[in-house]
Amino acid sequence: MNKIYLAAIVTVIAMLGFTAAAIGLNKDGLNGDIVNQLAIAGAIVLVIATVFVVTKYVRQMQTDKATGDLAEENWDGIGEYKNEVPFGWAVTFLISIIWAMWYWLAGYPVAAYSQIGEWNEEVKVKTEKANEAIKSVSATGRLHLGKAVFNVQCAPCHDSRGKGQMNNITNELRAENLNRRSLSKTYVEKVIRNGSNQLGYAGGMPPMMLQDDADIETVATYIAGGMKGDQPAMYAVCGSCHGMKGEGMDFVAPSLTAYNLDLVKTLLTSGTKKGEIGTMPREAKVLTPLQIELVAEFVANGPDTELEDE
Repeated sequence: MNKIYLAAIVTVIAMLGFTAAAIGLNKDGLNGDIVNQLAIAGAIVLVIATVFVVTKYVRQMQTDKATGDLAEENWDGIGEYKNEVPFGWAVTFLISIIWAMWYWLAGYPVAAYSQIGEWNEEVKVKTEKANEAIKSVSATGRLHLGKAVFNVQCAPCHDSRGKGQMNNITNELRAENLNRRSLSKTYVEKVIRNGSNQLGYAGGMPPMMLQDDADIETVATYIAGGMKGDQPAMYAVCGSCHGMKGEGMDFVAPSLTAYNLDLVKTLLTSGTKKGEIGTMPREAKVLTPLQIELVAEFVANGPDTELEDE
C-alpha cells in the first residue's frame, strides 16, 4: 500500500480516537442529545473529508503533470494554464451562495430561535413587574433605590457621596459636586456671551442675552456667588427663564442654585454634557426611564444626605 494512503488511514483513526476520548464515547457519552449526535457526526465527516481531499491532492502533486495551453500573459516568465474551473469547486461555490441566501433570508436570524430575542422579552416582562412593584414603595424606599442605581452608574465619577472628583494634575473637577450647584464666574460669563443648550432644554439659551460687559460682569459675579446679597437689576433678563431666585423652570431652563429633579433628569436623558468639568456619558442608553426618575430624586435630595432606614 502506498505510504501516503497508509498515513491518511492512520491520521483518520488517530483523529477519531482523539475525538472519542475528548467527549467520552460510551453509552452515556452523548446523553441521547440529538444536537451532540449531529455535532459528532459532522466532526467525523469533516475528518474523513479533510484527510481524503488532502491525500488526493498530495498524490496528484506527485504524479500529475501540467497540461493545456498557456495564457499569453506571464510575469517574469511564469505563466498560467488555460484550465477550466474544476467542476466540483464550481458546484461547491454555487451551493455556498444558495445556502448563504437561505441562511440570511429564511433560516437564521429571520425565522430561527434567538437567545437575544428571548432575553429581551424576559427583560421587558421583569421591567414591567419591577415598575409595578415600585409604585407601592415609600418615598424613602425610592431614595434607597435611587441610591443603589447611583452607586453603580454615577459614583465611579461623582463619588458615592456625590462630592465629585478632582483632577490632581489640573486641580479641576473631573466630575462635579452634586451636593451643591456652584457655577464659576468664568463659566457663567461664557454661557452668557456664547449661549448654551448642552442640557437639551427646549429653547436653549441664545447668546448675548446681556451685551454690556459691566452687566455681564455683575450678573456673573452674583450667580457664581450663590445669588446672595443685592440682586442686580439686569438679572431680570436671566430670571425670566431661570426664575428670580434661580430655581429654574421645568423644560425651559435649569436651576442655577440646586440640582433639582428636572435638571438631573434632563442631564441624564439629553446627551453628553460638555463643559469645564469634562464630558458626561449618555446614561439614558443604559438606564430605564424609571431608573432615571429614581436617580434624579436621589440627587435632588442630596447624595450626602443620610437616608432613614425602611
